[in-house]
Amino acid sequence: MRNIDALKASRAGDQRALVLEAKDKLALRDCPVQETLGAHDVRIAIHTVGICGSDVHYYTHGAIGPFVVREPMILGHEASGIVTEIGSAVTTLKPGDRVCMEPGIPDPNSRATRLGLYNLDPAVQFWATPPVHGVLRPSVVHPEAFTFKLPDNVSFAAAAMVEPLAVGVHAVTKAKAAPGNVAVVIGAGPIGLVTVLAALAGGCAHVIVSDIDDTKLEIARKLGSVSTVNVSRESLVDAVKARTEGWGADVIYECAGSEKAIATIFEPLCPGGVVVFVGIPLSNPSYDVSQAMLKEARVEHVFRYAHVFPRCVAMLASGAVDVSPLITRTFTFDQSVEAFELAAKAPKGEVKMQIEMGIGD
Repeated sequence: MRNIDALKASRAGDQRALVLEAKDKLALRDCPVQETLGAHDVRIAIHTVGICGSDVHYYTHGAIGPFVVREPMILGHEASGIVTEIGSAVTTLKPGDRVCMEPGIPDPNSRATRLGLYNLDPAVQFWATPPVHGVLRPSVVHPEAFTFKLPDNVSFAAAAMVEPLAVGVHAVTKAKAAPGNVAVVIGAGPIGLVTVLAALAGGCAHVIVSDIDDTKLEIARKLGSVSTVNVSRESLVDAVKARTEGWGADVIYECAGSEKAIATIFEPLCPGGVVVFVGIPLSNPSYDVSQAMLKEARVEHVFRYAHVFPRCVAMLASGAVDVSPLITRTFTFDQSVEAFELAAKAPKGEVKMQIEMGIGD
């Protein structure tokens, strides 16, 4: 049994956070955030935080599209932790519970939320998206409704992977993929590889993964019925045709945001297949609409996720998905700046780096 009072006391005295001061400037310093515990909220001591590509992009570019860092902002949104305090109306959680948290909180009265599309609510408050602070800090207050209890067999590290896994599960859900499908996943980064796991868990018979990093492709091959294509020296279209007797893939998940890949996205697709755009491109690429029409291709897009966190936790608990091969390096909280400096260099073979806050398991 954890000593929650001791944990609360230790966190109350630590106000350090990983702060993005400005583009290319990080600091691990005191940055107190005042958060009132509401009736339906819980307070959580943060245990593990994953480094996301969006965190790194804010660090290296200072903005993502319309979201611009105009004042110091705490990074981090892929997190797990321990509940230390609950609001008066909380019924599903208690102090000591191990949890993961969905980082985007929508306006419950918005039209998008009322339609079930809460991830598309323009007013959503999403951790580490300007001007909202993230969670690379000792503790956070979060709504009970977006905080999920972990089964005993799901580690803090795996739980901090639920957020990126949710993107892959949402993509597979949008694809309406069928058991026995052959899929292509373009990009073997964290989002690409969790999409591979989600596709296989959804019954996909085989996944063909493309990238230019042989080390990441080697990780992909260990995830199940997966073959790989290094597109710097091989043809993805030829590989797909060889695997499908010339028919093409049933589903293509574009997870790299690659302008080159998007331009020819329909070539490996079978007639009547579906393309799901998952990775957000930095530019404004285009594709051949006439080619899509000739195949009567269906095109889907995903933005974050909705209604999938409990399913992701259940998949981890059941063993249907194992995210541990994707966690390639772990840092301490004191090494946070070093961790981001390394992540910004995009070293080969690194998939998901995580930061442990140092409260023990």
